[in-house]
Amino acid sequence: MKGKEIINYFFELGVLKKIYHNGPQVAGVKEPDTVAEHVYRAAVIGYVLAEMEGVSGEKVATMLLFHDNPETRIGDHNKVAQRYINRKKAEKKVLKDQLKSLPSQIAKKIDKYWNEKENHKTKEGIIASDADLLETALQAKEYVDIGYPTKNWLSNVKKHLKTKSAKKLMAQLEKTRFTQWWKDLKKI
Repeated sequence: MKGKEIINYFFELGVLKKIYHNGPQVAGVKEPDTVAEHVYRAAVIGYVLAEMEGVSGEKVATMLLFHDNPETRIGDHNKVAQRYINRKKAEKKVLKDQLKSLPSQIAKKIDKYWNEKENHKTKEGIIASDADLLETALQAKEYVDIGYPTKNWLSNVKKHLKTKSAKKLMAQLEKTRFTQWWKDLKKI
């Protein structure tokens, strides 16, 4: 067993709690969400979307739990920065190095899930990508509702959604203020 390597891998994942999303910083958000916060909500969204679409919520949520792990070593890059680097190639290299820390049967499964999400070749991979995008849209909507200039992010996400369920949820997201969930609770 690779006990020390596995523990080090877990500690490395803690870096995601310290990496702020770069795009919102460019939009003036002083303390944007972290990559770890994004991963958590994307996994929950992925689970729900997958179940709505009739496939395994567990598989899609698992894909999303690992999708941004390479950012521990290369950070988060906004769309402007991505014009100058091959993010996909860099992330694949990081993932390969990270997975050396894990038992081979686990590493193979994570690698398969990561590629499935990145390549959008399966229904689960497409749903995972939609969940990733929807989480970004939710965060952008929160920023819009408090006055940051991120409204165009919503239309950008909308153009890239593939599943019927994600498109339906996106339409509702656009009409809902991010504080509505607790205002509805006050009526009870």
